[in-house]
Amino acid sequence: MDKEKQILHYIKMNPFISQQELSSKVGLSRPAVANYIANLTRRGEIKGRGYILRDESQIVCIGGANTDRKARTDHKVRLYSSNPVKITEACGGVARNFAENLSRLGVNTSLIACVGDDREGNWILNETKSHGVDVSQVWVLPAERTGTFTTLLDIDGESIVSMADMNIYEKITTSMFEEKWSHIAASQAVFLDTNLPKECINYVIKRCRDVNIPLYIDPVSSAKAQKLPLRLDGVELLLPNREEAEILAETKIDSISDCQIACEKIRKRGVENVIIKLGDQGVYYFSDEESGHLSPVKTEVVDVTGAGEAFASCVINGLMNEESLFSACQLGLAGAALTIQTDESISSFLKPEKLDEIVRNFRDENPKV
Repeated sequence: MDKEKQILHYIKMNPFISQQELSSKVGLSRPAVANYIANLTRRGEIKGRGYILRDESQIVCIGGANTDRKARTDHKVRLYSSNPVKITEACGGVARNFAENLSRLGVNTSLIACVGDDREGNWILNETKSHGVDVSQVWVLPAERTGTFTTLLDIDGESIVSMADMNIYEKITTSMFEEKWSHIAASQAVFLDTNLPKECINYVIKRCRDVNIPLYIDPVSSAKAQKLPLRLDGVELLLPNREEAEILAETKIDSISDCQIACEKIRKRGVENVIIKLGDQGVYYFSDEESGHLSPVKTEVVDVTGAGEAFASCVINGLMNEESLFSACQLGLAGAALTIQTDESISSFLKPEKLDEIVRNFRDENPKV
């Protein structure tokens, strides 16, 4: 066993062991031990005080955390006119929702986002923390207002129009991420959405590639997808919807066969795996080893809000547990189905055993799948 492994072994046994004790146990001078510890900390093997070891199950979720306001109507929406609605408010944001979904699946998650020092920001932090997500790395910006996402839902639960006030994210800088890097480097994987400024997105992609941390990206919207750099080498998985995929591939998607062409073009930008979310048509998945189309799980649609984050979290949890892309997509579709059955953005029924049950039933009904 080399000296570095010996040091990690003794720290794991006693996280509060002194450098002098380590020195005598591994046969090195105290300054030499300090140098080893500094290198381990830089690489993310150790984080924080008291020699907190890297948690191999942790995923850091970087991006949006905001309030979701849903305006639902019981009638057909009439554009350019007043519509009677019922408004509800919930915690939202792609990265925040993703983190809560993963936490409900039993994964140790951490959130890096920003909120204002206001009622909404405090509410988001408290609610997210109550669901097991580590929010200690979230920036609280005193002079800014917490982001909001407002959507109008028609009688079928489909979004007619959405409005996003995300100006707070423009205050984030690459130097702020530099300060967080030891925490990010200590993770097993990173999830990133594109609510951040373009230079911050580029920074996270490059740093994750440099230290070989698996990176999963949700482009969020057709407008924000354009923030992604041309080269996406090192990105493990990209999860665009149809419109975002059209922009990233610079091609029109009018059929399932068009999805194959779009995925091939996106892959040429350096991405390992691509999944195109097709709404009520399911998903198309693509990698070197496998590709194909999967229809959605049949279920009653109450509200589609949050379905994308549920799909992504279940897919990525599957991949982190070494499932194939095909099997991970089935888990993702099960998670999306659980979410759209309720008017909540995060389903309280999201549990590993429930996902497995839905996938088993789906396979029984579709034996050729």
